[in-house]
Amino acid sequence: MQGLLRSWWDEPRPPQAPRRVWRDWALVGLLAVAAVLEGTLRTDLQWRPISVIFPIVMVPTLLWRRTRPLLAMAIPVVASTLVQILAGADPAEMSSSAYIVILLYALSRWGSGREITAGLLLISVAVSASVVTGHIKAADVAGAYAVVFAGIALGGTFRYRARARMRELDQVKLLEREQLARDLHDTVAHHVSAMAIRAQAGIATAASDPGAAVDALRVIEAEASRTLAEMRTMVRVLRRDRGPAMPELAPNPDLADLRQLAGRGRVGPAVDVRIDGDLDGVPASVGSAIYRIAQESVTNARRHARHATRIEVRVAADDTSVRLRVSDDGDSTAGRPVASPGYGLLGMIERAGLLGGTCEAGPNPGRGWTVTAELPRTGAST
Repeated sequence: MQGLLRSWWDEPRPPQAPRRVWRDWALVGLLAVAAVLEGTLRTDLQWRPISVIFPIVMVPTLLWRRTRPLLAMAIPVVASTLVQILAGADPAEMSSSAYIVILLYALSRWGSGREITAGLLLISVAVSASVVTGHIKAADVAGAYAVVFAGIALGGTFRYRARARMRELDQVKLLEREQLARDLHDTVAHHVSAMAIRAQAGIATAASDPGAAVDALRVIEAEASRTLAEMRTMVRVLRRDRGPAMPELAPNPDLADLRQLAGRGRVGPAVDVRIDGDLDGVPASVGSAIYRIAQESVTNARRHARHATRIEVRVAADDTSVRLRVSDDGDSTAGRPVASPGYGLLGMIERAGLLGGTCEAGPNPGRGWTVTAELPRTGAST
C-alpha cells in the first residue's frame, strides 16, 4: 500500500500537453454566452448579478487547464469559497458552473500526482466550507463528491489510455529497431566479415603469391559493392514512407539463395549446401529467416571455427516445418560465444521466435559446432 501511495505521489505530468488552440477560446466564449443567457432567462436565481458575473470571470481559467491544471482549478474553487464566506452568496447556483467538471477532468488528465492530491484536498475543504455556510446540505455531500470523482475518473481514464497508447508506440519503435539491427547485422556484418577474412588472406600471401593478394582485393571490392548496394536500399526505405511499390526494409533472400553460400575459397573451410524436401509454397518470411540464420551461422563458423575444413548446411522440409542444420568440424569451443551469446546468435533466436520456431547453437560431442533451427512451414507466429 505504501508503494502504491508513493507511486501516486511521484507520478509526473503526462508529456506533450496539447497547446492552446482556437477551440479553447471557443469553449470559453460559449460558456460565457451560456452564463449570460441562463442568468437572463432563469427567474429563480437568488444571487443573479453574482451568479452571472462569477462564471464569466472564471471560465478563462479553462485556457490554462492543460499547462497549469492545479492553478486553473484552484482559482474558481477558492474564489467561490471566499464569496460564500464573505458575501453569503452562492456563485455556483447556475448550471453553467459545470465548467468546474472540465477543470477536474483536466487536473486528473494533465496534472502530476502531487497536483491531483492537492486538488482533491482543496475540493474537500471547499465542500466542507459550503456545508458549514449552509450552501450545501449534509445530505447533498455525497452528490457533490460523486460529481468530483466523475470528473477525476474520466480524466484518469483518458490518461491511462494515452499512456497505454504511448507504450504501444514505444513497443512498435523497439521492434522496428530490433528488426533494423538484425538486418544490418545479417547483411552488412556478413560482407564486412568476408572482406576482413579476404584481407587477412591477402596480407598473408602477398609476399609469396602476389596473384592471390590481387584475387583477395577483387573479392573485397565485390563484397564492398554488395554492401553499399544493400546499405543504399536500407537508407532509401528509411528516408521515405513505405508505399505499395516500396521494397522491404532490407533485401529479402529466400531458400533458393542458400546455394550462393556454397563453395570453396582460397582460404577458410568449404561450404556444402544440401536442400531436401518440397519447398514449394514455403512463405517468403520463412525462407528469408532460414537464409539469414544459415548465413550468420556460416559467417560465425568461418570467423571462429579454428582448423575447420568443412561447413555443412542442410535444409529439410516436410508438411509441417522447415529445419536447418549448420555444422562445422572445427575446434568446438575455440572463440565460440558459449556463456555470453553475441548479437548474431540473439538475432537468429529472435528471427526464429517471431515465426513460432526455435533456434539453438552449441558444440558437438566431438569436434565442431552446430546450429539448428526449426520453423513452422506456414510461418504463423505464436
